[in-house]
Amino acid sequence: MRQIDHFISGGTGASASRFGDIMDPNNGGVQARVALGDAAVLERAVQAALAAQPAWATTNPQRRARVMFEFKRLVEANMDELAHMLSSEHGKVIADSKGDIQRGLEVIEFCCGIPHVMKGEYSQGAGPGIDVYSMRQPIGVGAGITPFNFPGMIPLWMCGPAIATGNAFIIKPSERDPSVPVRLAELFIEAGLPEGICQVVHGDKEMV
Repeated sequence: MRQIDHFISGGTGASASRFGDIMDPNNGGVQARVALGDAAVLERAVQAALAAQPAWATTNPQRRARVMFEFKRLVEANMDELAHMLSSEHGKVIADSKGDIQRGLEVIEFCCGIPHVMKGEYSQGAGPGIDVYSMRQPIGVGAGITPFNFPGMIPLWMCGPAIATGNAFIIKPSERDPSVPVRLAELFIEAGLPEGICQVVHGDKEMV
């Protein structure tokens, strides 16, 4: 039976002792199983993110944007595969599955212009002898718990801006349809994103 593992720093993370069933909405049967993690798995992902994020934060925004451009291209090139994967676990028809991913891709398109968005502001003479400026900087490691109903769109909404601005991000998708977020993380690596910047961990309430 097909097994879906954690995607931690480019690998599967750790051996699982608990698994959850992934149902096939076409026939009501079990089509795969997903590893259910715990605090130790999450800690491994966090440590990998902490190790990778400083170098990614110091990568200039133009280079980060190039990764986003390539990721967008790869998602578009693999749209059919992603849509069928989403449909097989969630039950949406293929057209709706493509729409799910496309709505997420719209945020990635925005992130391709992140060098402009990252610009700070400068106000001369804000007060007597006072100039004011602002800087936009990465903050570190973020995480998102994404729902069952939009397994492509919402992970992209969350991770795209975080990654483009120099942060690392850990996705915890629904354990009922986890394959698409894992595939998206693989495509990020293929696009040139360093390992540890986008990771996926699976689990139930223990992982949450």
